[in-house]
Amino acid sequence: MPDLSSILIALALTLVAGLSTGLGGMIAACTGRPDTRVLAFAMGLSAGVMTYISFVELLPEATAGFSALEGNAEAFTLLAFFGGIGLIALIDWLVPEDENPHEMRFPGDAVPADSHRLRRTGTMLALAIGIHNFPEGMATFVSALDGLDVALPIVVAIAIHNIPEGIAVFVPIHHSTGNRRLAFRYTLLSGLAEPVGALAGAAFLLPFWSPAVNAVCLAAVAGIMVYISFDELLPGAERHGHHHMALAGVVVGMAVMGVSLLLV
Repeated sequence: MPDLSSILIALALTLVAGLSTGLGGMIAACTGRPDTRVLAFAMGLSAGVMTYISFVELLPEATAGFSALEGNAEAFTLLAFFGGIGLIALIDWLVPEDENPHEMRFPGDAVPADSHRLRRTGTMLALAIGIHNFPEGMATFVSALDGLDVALPIVVAIAIHNIPEGIAVFVPIHHSTGNRRLAFRYTLLSGLAEPVGALAGAAFLLPFWSPAVNAVCLAAVAGIMVYISFDELLPGAERHGHHHMALAGVVVGMAVMGVSLLLV
């Protein structure tokens, strides 16, 4: 079982990732619509980091963890990987498309004109993002327990991808109510689901922690991050119309992640 300092560091990193949703709200409050080129690059960067670290670091570590068990370690890794994909896909399926953060709209996109509908959209989006952030919080927490060399890039990647979500929550609520504080409160609360997910992970997983449980979690986390990259980040980056900026972000994200793993 991880020691107390590792657990506290993991919880702190998850809190930082969750608070970045509030940072998105602050950006929307101060600047309105962000530069779409920067947004496309940042989302591509996040996808590159998540995808690279999932296949190059997390899955091999999961296979090594399963090797101590009887049976085919690669098969166990495969099952846990697709189990993680299935979990986040199920959550995606349960959230209505119009309020799904994986179908999110940004400032300047078409939004309902009626203020009541606009506020409902923002409120439901905040709830939906909170639901999606819960397993992301568990994923961040588990990766942080495995060491800072893996955890820090994941935290940065998730923090980057949470910023557009914060913008997507803040804008409709602010436009419908004219209340910046209320919009920011909703935005911040949706992001705090991430550390709540981490606490849930600590409560339910740590009492049973073992190399096998750690391996299952690492492979499932890889599945969750790959799904987020291909279902949310890359389509979101492409939606801004800057294909090459998004692709450059993916390549840079993979390169930075590769170099950082070589240096640690």
